[in-house]
Amino acid sequence: MLKGLYKVEMRTAQGSRRGVVYVYDGKMMGGNSAFAFIGSYRESADGEVSVEISTVRHNEDPNFQPLFKTDKITLSLKGRPQGERYVFEGGTIQLPYIAFSSVMTPISEAAAPLARQPGIDGIPNGLYSIHIRMLDGIDGGNTGVMVLHDGRIRGGDGFFDYVGAYTSAGGRWKGELVNHEHTPSQGERTVFGGYEVGIGFSGTYDADGAVAEATALAGKRSIRFSAVLRKLAEA
Repeated sequence: MLKGLYKVEMRTAQGSRRGVVYVYDGKMMGGNSAFAFIGSYRESADGEVSVEISTVRHNEDPNFQPLFKTDKITLSLKGRPQGERYVFEGGTIQLPYIAFSSVMTPISEAAAPLARQPGIDGIPNGLYSIHIRMLDGIDGGNTGVMVLHDGRIRGGDGFFDYVGAYTSAGGRWKGELVNHEHTPSQGERTVFGGYEVGIGFSGTYDADGAVAEATALAGKRSIRFSAVLRKLAEA
């Protein structure tokens, strides 16, 4: 059964990209450092999976180029399981001459803290972009996506995945997560690269997004950073 957090590898004749996708209750939500993926799926009795999924840019950095050379695209895909992975093929009516394929590989959620029951007026379920800035004079940052859903955190980008849990009530939220490298970053993410990192955070939220300050333990280093979340879609 198609369910949980996956690394997704996407390919056309023009190149390839990676990201993460969280799959649950007929929905697919995910993305990477520049784009969010928002869609739905159906599983048939014979095991075939039908997907409709769209892209939305959340990071205006021109160094992140879209796979289809346009920021907004809607894909129609058909796929089947091959062992633990799911393999899809399809395309888009917007650019019908470009064939698309993708492979979804499950990411272990064994390290994820147990989901916590949301409080009164808790942070809205949704797919959020997350923009991270290091503190204490450390250069660097990162962008990605995060699904907040009934006390669970699932998300990531082209190199990393996040699994965690949170509580929220009255405009304040806090939680913990584990940051894991699903694909070697080859020095592109020097702060967290190569480590499985435990992170604790707290902050505030409203209907449009959230902010937080966090402390990460990377090896023997304690690293502080700030994060800004912007809601992109309901989840």
